[in-house]
Amino acid sequence: MAHTIRQKEKLIARVRRLKGQIEGVERALEAEATCAEVLRQLASVRGAMNGLTAEVMEDHLREHVLAAESDADRRQGGEEMIEVLRTYLK
Repeated sequence: MAHTIRQKEKLIARVRRLKGQIEGVERALEAEATCAEVLRQLASVRGAMNGLTAEVMEDHLREHVLAAESDADRRQGGEEMIEVLRTYLK
């Protein structure tokens, strides 16, 4: 996936922030933080993961559907996105 290579550092930075947020949830649980605090942290993690997912999906659509070099490539890119969306929305 060329678009993930071009944005590799940016995407890795987002994944590292997510990792830090998950570790924060773990620390909160270990410290017996309130349910409300843990839920706030979980909501933040979910939002960050959704943002990362949306960015990679958008890049996929732009690269493999909108800017596809052929109708066959466009179809393949679209089918890949359909498969991902079916899995994502389960």
